[in-house]
Amino acid sequence: MTEPFPPEDELLPAQPPSLDGVPDAAPDGAPVTRPARTLGLTTFTIEDRRAPGLFVVGWLGILVGVGLLTIGLMGGTGIAAAVISVAAYAALSLGLVLLAGSQTIERRAAGAAYAGPSPVLVFLAIVATARLAGFVVGVPLLAVADSVPIEVGDLLAVIVQAIVFLGIVRLSVVGPGVLSWAEMGLSRTRSFLRELAGGAVFAGPVILVTAMIAAVAVQVVGVVPPSPLPPTGTTSGLVLHLLAGAVIAPFYEEVLFRGFALNAWRKTVGTRGAIVRSSILFVLAHMLFVGGDTFGEAVSLAFVGGVVRIPIALALGWLYVRTGSLWGPIGLHAAFNGILIAIGETAVAQ
Repeated sequence: MTEPFPPEDELLPAQPPSLDGVPDAAPDGAPVTRPARTLGLTTFTIEDRRAPGLFVVGWLGILVGVGLLTIGLMGGTGIAAAVISVAAYAALSLGLVLLAGSQTIERRAAGAAYAGPSPVLVFLAIVATARLAGFVVGVPLLAVADSVPIEVGDLLAVIVQAIVFLGIVRLSVVGPGVLSWAEMGLSRTRSFLRELAGGAVFAGPVILVTAMIAAVAVQVVGVVPPSPLPPTGTTSGLVLHLLAGAVIAPFYEEVLFRGFALNAWRKTVGTRGAIVRSSILFVLAHMLFVGGDTFGEAVSLAFVGGVVRIPIALALGWLYVRTGSLWGPIGLHAAFNGILIAIGETAVAQ
């Protein structure tokens, strides 16, 4: 008997293997689409990168910035230390922004579900740039610092932070087309006042829960963290602190933590995971620069300052997802801060 005729596909020429296991062409000769390779920021190679210059210069900025910060911490105080700190934060700001751009380009080329920079990376860029802006704005004001009222200085600091927050989000997120302002929930609707008021309604219950958690936390660690805007007991202090803490700060913080961060993580870890992650980032941001006379005191103050913000962080995330708009969370955040500021100022005035 003769051998059976081989199947048709066995008569086709074998495809040479490729390095990644995907043949260069299908049996019918049609090209095969290879899965895109995502090159992360910790993959230290420039091969196949779409923007190797951003990656290399970005990491160089990080290394230079960390090195200068280390030198500055070892060098003590004085003009030299201040100059080194400015150079360090400038290098860090540049490096982090460039790495955010590199990450966006790589993810977009790979067709990732979320083709933008990591919220953590953008937040670090904001922290570094805010520190740099603090030096640039603060140093020239040292000569007249004693004549500037505390509440005016607090308002100026919040305005500088607002410019930095919104500027970095504009540069790293809105500019490259990752998310628009409208997609983050800042749509121009006639009902935004109603949405602000609707969010503010939840401030009372959230403050009640926060107060109960604060009482337990303070009892456990034995310290009370100071207010970010220490009350002055004056009318001007009340007005300017309300402007800073209940108008400006809620706006730029909600843009970053809910409009951008929650939106970004929602595309990769789902709604619940995004609420949790953005809340953690929000809490950590308010713990970052808490200080104390000793290391133990600083840790205790940071602990209390963190746990008391968990209820408001989760409530803001829930409200953002529920409404699909930033105006509701901004209203809740503004009312929450405003009530606490008013209580603090009233208590000091008495």
